[in-house]
Amino acid sequence: MKLEFVPVDKFYFAITLAVRTLEYLEYPGLVDSTRSELFREYGQPSTVAPGKQNTFNYVFSVLGVDNSPSSQLIVSISDWQNKLRLSSDYGWVLNSEYKPIRTEKFNQRTHFSQSLQSYIQKDLQICMKDLNLKL
Repeated sequence: MKLEFVPVDKFYFAITLAVRTLEYLEYPGLVDSTRSELFREYGQPSTVAPGKQNTFNYVFSVLGVDNSPSSQLIVSISDWQNKLRLSSDYGWVLNSEYKPIRTEKFNQRTHFSQSLQSYIQKDLQICMKDLNLKL
C-alpha cells in the first residue's frame, strides 16, 4: 500500500460519491497530532472549507491495493467532532445511475481499515499507540 496525496486543486477530480466511513478513532491528542503531522508533510488539506466539527480533510489515491471492479481507490483522513475519521471507497463502486453499490470486496473493509491504520502509523509516522489495532 502507498498513499499519494491529492492536493486541493485536484480534489474535485479524485473524490467519488462512493467514499464511506471506515472507522472513527478517538484518544486524547490523536486529532491534533494527526492534523499537525499531515500539515507538516503535505501542507494545505485537500479541502478548504473547514468548520467547527470538521477542520481538515486530507485525501489520498491508494496505490498497490486492488479495488476491482473500480479502477481507483481513495482514502480520506479527516476529523469529525474531535475524532479521527478514516474513509474510503474500498468495497464500493458507482453504478450507471451514480449511486454507490457494494462490491465483492465490501466484506474486506475491516481488514483494509486495519491495514490503513498500520500504514498511517508506520509510514506516515502518526502515533496511534493507544489504539487497539486488530492486526
